[in-house]
Amino acid sequence: MNTSIFKQTAAGFALAALLGASAAVPASAAELLNSSYDVARELFTALNKPFIAEWDKAHPDDKLTIRQSHAGSSKQALAILQGQKADVVTFNQVTDIQVLHDKGKLIPADWQARLPNRSSPWYSTMAFLVRKGNPKNIQDWSDLARPDVKLVFPNPKTSGNARYTYLAAWESADQANGGNKAQTEEFMKKFLKNVAVFDTGGRGATTTFNDRGIGDVLISFESEINNIRNLYKDKDYVVVV
Repeated sequence: MNTSIFKQTAAGFALAALLGASAAVPASAAELLNSSYDVARELFTALNKPFIAEWDKAHPDDKLTIRQSHAGSSKQALAILQGQKADVVTFNQVTDIQVLHDKGKLIPADWQARLPNRSSPWYSTMAFLVRKGNPKNIQDWSDLARPDVKLVFPNPKTSGNARYTYLAAWESADQANGGNKAQTEEFMKKFLKNVAVFDTGGRGATTTFNDRGIGDVLISFESEINNIRNLYKDKDYVVVV
């Protein structure tokens, strides 16, 4: 996941990303809006409380409130370019942050250099969530192109989560067939044909798979997949990495 900081042109200050960044937050700030990607709700629910506690301890006369906005990463970036007022962005891919500089000059060109690890606090691979007992015997990416398998993951046009899924599927096929592009493209046609629902974001895909019971495999970030398995232990989901 990448984080970035908006430069506020009116006041000329920068707001720190809510991930332990050390940039100074102005004393007049009473509220921050964090525009984030779709499946980061629980993450920031956990992080916001200790962050606010530290802030309030250091600034007892200036209590802080944090508001959250969640949707597909690309959809969030577009909303900001169209006028949504956000103080902090915490997106899951470089392109959705870079566009805020390229199209709107809302962040500096060197945003990746402003925080450690090129502004990426951690990384997570893609994983599969399958139903109890793994009835379709899903073991790897090649199984997802079988005609008897139905997939659920977000729309690559609106979701960084889905773009990572697309790229991972392509790379897996490319490695399996020794770099034969025609064979990889054929695999991707079958793979995409098996998608039952293209939701706009990762959490929508989770709802489709878990609540609506659609699909044999949910593809998402490993962190989201483990989160779902832990939340719905009664369903005995199986995680395949």
